[in-house]
Amino acid sequence: MKYRNIITIASVFFSLVSCSQDETYIGGSITGGESEITNIYPVPPRLWIGGADEPYYSAGYTGDIMPFFDNGKFHIYFLHDAQNKPAGKGFHDIHEFQSTDLAHFTYEGQMIPYGKTTEADFGVGTGSVVKVGNLYYFYYTGHNGIPEFLQSNARESVLCATSSDLKNWTKKSSFKITAPAGYYNFDFRDPHVFFNEQLNKYSMLVSTQTEPGRKAVILHFTTADPASGNWEVQAPIYTTTPQENYLMMECADIFKMGNYWYLFFSENWSGSKGTHYKMATSINGPWMTPQNDMIDGEYFYAGKTASNGNKRYVFGWGTRKTPETDLGNKDWAGNMVIHELTQNQDGTLGTQAPQAVKDYFTKKTTVEVDGTTGNTTVNASTYSLNSTTDKAIVTFKPIGKRAKIKAKLSLGNTAGSAGFVFHTNNSGSYAKIVFDAAKNAIIGYNSASQETTRIKFQFQTNTKYDVELITEGSMVVLYINGKAALTNRIYGREKYKWGLISEGQNSTVTNLQVTQPE
Repeated sequence: MKYRNIITIASVFFSLVSCSQDETYIGGSITGGESEITNIYPVPPRLWIGGADEPYYSAGYTGDIMPFFDNGKFHIYFLHDAQNKPAGKGFHDIHEFQSTDLAHFTYEGQMIPYGKTTEADFGVGTGSVVKVGNLYYFYYTGHNGIPEFLQSNARESVLCATSSDLKNWTKKSSFKITAPAGYYNFDFRDPHVFFNEQLNKYSMLVSTQTEPGRKAVILHFTTADPASGNWEVQAPIYTTTPQENYLMMECADIFKMGNYWYLFFSENWSGSKGTHYKMATSINGPWMTPQNDMIDGEYFYAGKTASNGNKRYVFGWGTRKTPETDLGNKDWAGNMVIHELTQNQDGTLGTQAPQAVKDYFTKKTTVEVDGTTGNTTVNASTYSLNSTTDKAIVTFKPIGKRAKIKAKLSLGNTAGSAGFVFHTNNSGSYAKIVFDAAKNAIIGYNSASQETTRIKFQFQTNTKYDVELITEGSMVVLYINGKAALTNRIYGREKYKWGLISEGQNSTVTNLQVTQPE
């Protein structure tokens, strides 16, 4: 992936300082400090960062995201997945983006470094931030699978760092929580901490498994005072059902919106990979599973939320592929993707693009027809595609790196599919995102016609659906009716033609518009 317009705007240094038994790490950058990133789906910029004794290149991908809103600003911490990982070095140190509107970002550099081969956080995992008084606590996962370390230590544990300014973090070397009796210390991660008003205590959710039995659970700990470091284990807040049989429920999050509580987690081993949610009228459950319990498809992972006090957003990463081609294999980490959460009358959740992202695209662009295939009719910005056995396709000229596509799309019958195609080369191969009336799903396919991602959606015939696609580089995120989102990865999209397609379906597209940033 290539990204431009990364502008250095300040100069701060990283330094590593010992302070009794704690380590203090000063965030910043050797060659420039903060960087403005003109990407709505950002990855770390290409800068040299780190301490003066051990700088390294920051180029990489955005992994699990840990958002925290404070004083009018989103502090978007994430696991940094470096492009180049030197042998013997740790991985997934915590870096930060900042934003006030979720369409423009600054890169703040590394916040919490990984540890040494002998330390519990040789690999760093997901966590969360909570403010207690004037101090911020960052609870995160320590991961070390080195055989010598495992001889006398758990593979995963909950660790903690503190800060008074959300930038200079001090690791608390005396703090560690490992899996209590009855739970599996090999998989014990992703602490999510919040103040539980019902208990008048702080709660911590941890993803783990029972031992024996290996059932996925979201374990619950409580403390009256995080400063004490004493957390008491409680009963799990949720255990996977025999029907689900999830292996792990990662990156848990819990919050209240309106009259409902929502429990988020991500699962990557079943037939429905991605970010799931449960809902209840009480923080103690019972937890109900909505008919569509997915926030997005499997190319949006590890979704965790933050609210600015007015709206709540879910932050995840859009999966990259290795090799980085349309037919590459799904890999860990990628670009950050953010959805605004909406709430339906029945309490279920929907998603839409953040308003600032919608407003980012202001320049109208002419939609130029490049060609047609099959039974198609083009009349101004209205396109009719009628297909029984043969495909009906209308293609348009390329629209470049960043563009927003808006349209109203209706389906004429309950069979077949219709949607959008994005060419991946000059020879005519294309990926597609279609509305499948028979499967009641929005489905993404690569250029080999292999399904890559889907989300449930109940379609009705002769109903106009408001569709919005936000594209940036290889990222294509589709929104429909402010109710659902489907994140896709399509390499080459910005260089080649795109269009509309109908297969075994009579579809109509009206009000087709393309806008780009000024």
